[in-house]
Amino acid sequence: MDSPVFDAIYNRRSIREFTDQEIAKDQLLEITKAGSWAPSGLNNQPWRFVIIQEDSIREKLAEQTHYGHIVRAAKGLIAVYLDTNAMYDEVKDHQAAGACIQNMLLAIEALGLGGVWLGQILKNKAKVNEILGLGKELDLMAVVAIGHPQHRNQKSQRKPLNEFIIKEF
Repeated sequence: MDSPVFDAIYNRRSIREFTDQEIAKDQLLEITKAGSWAPSGLNNQPWRFVIIQEDSIREKLAEQTHYGHIVRAAKGLIAVYLDTNAMYDEVKDHQAAGACIQNMLLAIEALGLGGVWLGQILKNKAKVNEILGLGKELDLMAVVAIGHPQHRNQKSQRKPLNEFIIKEF
């Protein structure tokens, strides 16, 4: 099927190496907006975002993950949170956060940028909140590292679809 949506889904790769080129603020806002359009139960939209471009903050965040080199190289970071005061169902809201992050990754692809969903930093959620000056009611779901790709030679394979389908009725 020929569709820009399918193209973005099938061609998107996690990009971990970036050039030194800056990212326009309006691009980061567009990526964030795409995330905010994800579905959520009762349309509660529990996500919150912190957009980070400042070098000193990126450096402090880099120290909170084994993937600090990615955080340092990315010219933009978006920390994705769930506002626990806006949540109504833990499972549904966590699923909504995943949909939000996927929307952001597809928007990054559509803009010709590269990005990667960083989760290992979650082991230091409290320290990340401290660095960003946020309270405990905000629960970190991921940090998305964004930049201009140094290259696009990433490869990926998927198992055949029939390995995932358990039954058909």
